[in-house]
Amino acid sequence: MPNTSLKQSIKFSWLFKMAWRDSRKNRSRLLLFISSIVLGIAALVAVYSFKDNLQRDIDAQAKELTGADLVLDSRKGVSKAMQKMLDSLGDERSQEKTFASMIYFQSDGGSRLVQMKALEGKYPYYGSIETTPVAAADHFQEDRNALVDQTLMLQFNAKVGDSVKVGDLNFKISGALNKAPGQNGIAASVAPIVYIPLKYLAQTNLIKTGSRINNKFYFRYDDPSGVDEWVRKNEPKLEKEGFDADTVESRKEQTGRSFKDVNRFLALSGFIALLLGCVGVGSAIHVYIQEKLSAIATLRCLGLKSRHAFFIYLIQIFFIGLIAAILGAILGTGIQFLLPLVLKDFLPVEITMQVSWPAVGQGILLGLIISILFALPSLLSVRKISPLNAIRISFEKTGGKRDLLTWIVYLLMAAFIVGFTHLQMKTWAQTLAFAISIGVAFVLLIILSKLLMFLVKTLLPKSSSYLWRQGFANLYRPNNQTLMLTVSIGLSTAFICTLFFVQGILMSRVTLSSGSNQPNMVMFDIQNTQKERIDSLTKSFNLPLMNQVPVITMRIEEINGKKASADTNNRRAYRNEIRATYQDTLTAAEKIVDGKWIGKIKPNEKVYISLDQRYAQQINVGLNDKILFNVQGMMIPTVVGSLREVNWSRMQTNFRVVFPAGVLEEAPQFHVLMTRVPTSELSAKFQGEVVKNFPNVSVIDLDLILKLLDELLDKIGFVIQFMAGFSMVTGWIVLISAVLTSKNQRIKESILLRTIGASRKQILAINAIEYFFLGAFAAGAGLILALGGSWALAKFSFDAAFVPPFLPTTGLFVSVVLIVVITGVLSTRSILNQPPLKILRTEG
Repeated sequence: MPNTSLKQSIKFSWLFKMAWRDSRKNRSRLLLFISSIVLGIAALVAVYSFKDNLQRDIDAQAKELTGADLVLDSRKGVSKAMQKMLDSLGDERSQEKTFASMIYFQSDGGSRLVQMKALEGKYPYYGSIETTPVAAADHFQEDRNALVDQTLMLQFNAKVGDSVKVGDLNFKISGALNKAPGQNGIAASVAPIVYIPLKYLAQTNLIKTGSRINNKFYFRYDDPSGVDEWVRKNEPKLEKEGFDADTVESRKEQTGRSFKDVNRFLALSGFIALLLGCVGVGSAIHVYIQEKLSAIATLRCLGLKSRHAFFIYLIQIFFIGLIAAILGAILGTGIQFLLPLVLKDFLPVEITMQVSWPAVGQGILLGLIISILFALPSLLSVRKISPLNAIRISFEKTGGKRDLLTWIVYLLMAAFIVGFTHLQMKTWAQTLAFAISIGVAFVLLIILSKLLMFLVKTLLPKSSSYLWRQGFANLYRPNNQTLMLTVSIGLSTAFICTLFFVQGILMSRVTLSSGSNQPNMVMFDIQNTQKERIDSLTKSFNLPLMNQVPVITMRIEEINGKKASADTNNRRAYRNEIRATYQDTLTAAEKIVDGKWIGKIKPNEKVYISLDQRYAQQINVGLNDKILFNVQGMMIPTVVGSLREVNWSRMQTNFRVVFPAGVLEEAPQFHVLMTRVPTSELSAKFQGEVVKNFPNVSVIDLDLILKLLDELLDKIGFVIQFMAGFSMVTGWIVLISAVLTSKNQRIKESILLRTIGASRKQILAINAIEYFFLGAFAAGAGLILALGGSWALAKFSFDAAFVPPFLPTTGLFVSVVLIVVITGVLSTRSILNQPPLKILRTEG
């Protein structure tokens, strides 16, 4: 009767009932299998929700970010024709000059390099300059007042009413600056802002030859609807005059674009966690189906068709995957509220978090696709289980040659990985590089795991003790975990270690500058008439004169006879000012890689210059190309004579363009002087003397900059570790689920061992040996991949030496091995409580 009924048409509802009944004893295990994707889905939902909320707030606050309907800025002077155009724009106008300068606090004698903003007009028209007291922002332009960054005031113990010296003038601090339009926490730390009225700028005598001034003009319109069209129409003229235009719409695009890379990195980090989860899903379902062989074969004996058996387990996976995806979406929605706290110093807007339903929908759909797609290779094998398996389970093979459908599934899995990666990357080249890297890592880990099984099987001495032989045999026996754990733990270890090593590479590039023989203070904007007096002041403090160089400001006028208007593919080369120098010898940070260095020329000789090789690539020039420079009104024709490799990490003045001696000596110029100050107390005294005697000279305390960079890298590192944590925890979940997956088989093996006389200690020792070598090999394989990848990044991307830190690397390796062993042994303890008689019941 059962046979007849099953051979009849089976309703879909019956398949649901069978899937439900079969899952009753296995639901906790199924949830554990799919839990490996929960964190991956959570990471992606958090990132997508954060991105949606950030974009919404950028769109809502774009006017406050810009502060005006139209912003025009230029580092060049303003021509008469351009000034006429500026006077005709907008219904309200404001002007701002921005530049770097030293300020001196009269109250405690401290000094600091700041970003000066000399403002005239009612800017910002949208949003506000936030100050304490609030009225200070509205009234500071009425007299000789200043708004000083609040952090800077705390640092120098200044208060409202104190005085700061800016150039030759003293300004009263009328308010503490809490927030300026478009400013974020990182910018405020690196370059704190000080506002002064523009009408007093000339009296400060800060504007000298070579001073780098950024001129900004702000405009408000009663009807701003035509602003973007006006910008498109006048773009050629603005570009010719050296002006950039910014509108509310362009600011939306720019701000969103600047966070695309951050979102891309965060999404890729979540994707790595998801890939690890995919490994866990595939491996766990494979073992689950293997344990179901006898039950499926029995149903096949009763007349169940292979496709119906397939649908029973597909229904189980579908619903468990749906539950996991929903859990991941809920967790990710909660995690998104943490991301603004982690990234607050990098955000230009006040972000308001709320549930992003599109992100939740994407996460649930993604979880379902992954659950089913990566379980399909194992599920498809159900179709091949014959009724004969019920009586010949030990001998009948369910595998064989892979059918076409299985290969199609593998192609779909590869297409999914490539497609999803492309959504995060800019180009197909980057997508393929990332996807191929993951593929290579998978293949290498699979090869290494196969190699381990082969070596253990062939090289293990027969004279070894029984415990060692049994422990090693578990590495290559049927249904072993070697491949699964090597891939999952190896990938997790590789990803985490690579992030750790890259952080170390970046940090070492910065801290290279803090050696005892490296300069830690830079003075620039030194005029020719001040050079000797600055030298004397430096010597009077017993400080060395290091790396004294002249700096000349210039622009490119023509490249190979083409002006900016004709050279449409290379306009950026003509737009920006260039700071160049002249010298007769190369510095220790420079090396000629092409052409010949000519250090000195005589009058009327052809001028052969040297370019940094990367800069030459940016402006599309090579050896023997001709460049006409505009040196503050004087045209100087030159020929590219050599290309240099410049070590920009060396703490010294490096230049993209270097002229030979004998050309620019009479050109308007300023000088840069570097020195080394041994203590912070002496540094403060020396800076105070420089600011009092030479107010136009700016001083950069490199020790302070290094500390700020350390803080910045720490914050970036925390973001990286925060996202890497998803991969790490996912790796452990995959590990635990993998270990627990084989629990039933461990029961049979361990009880058999106990039946023939093995003690609990011996069984624990056998399992500890297996997990120790699994963990050691998986972690070792991951470390090898991480070391290779980090070396390649250091050499080809960062141009830096890579020396892995021994102790942290060893500590990470040991921790992975310990967790693998502890998890494996703890899962075995419950087995040891089973009586030997259970083996008879189990087999029965």
